[in-house]
Amino acid sequence: MVKALLRVNIQFIIRCCSVKFTYTGIRVRNLERSIEFYTKTMGMKIMHKGKMEAGGIYVQLKSEKSPQFLELNYYPPGTKFYEEYVAGCELDHLAFWCEDVRKEYERVISGGATPAVEPWDEDGYTLAFVRDPDGIWIELIGRTRKKQA
Repeated sequence: MVKALLRVNIQFIIRCCSVKFTYTGIRVRNLERSIEFYTKTMGMKIMHKGKMEAGGIYVQLKSEKSPQFLELNYYPPGTKFYEEYVAGCELDHLAFWCEDVRKEYERVISGGATPAVEPWDEDGYTLAFVRDPDGIWIELIGRTRKKQA
């Protein structure tokens, strides 16, 4: 199933070059904590920071070799877009490609992630899920590594 989904997505991207994914925006409760997690644990770099006209603050992050952005959005109480935060309701998950999913799974847990689904192999890929400090689901995915003899 994973191979089929990846094949379909790759074919879609090849055919559909006029529209490209730019970033995923997520609401966060503690901006500094989220910045620390995504920069130190997930290895992302801050690309842009700013204040929204409506009073919110945004920080855009990017992984070194990825064209994708992650936008952290913080809306203080009393601002136009503030809502009571419910962990994970605005987002399904964020996916991070890994060379060694099992190794990264342990590393991100030690960096503050909460285990959600332990690594498993499926159709030539290894997958795992963790939750970030705000409860957002993170998928770790990569090619299944050959066992060392």
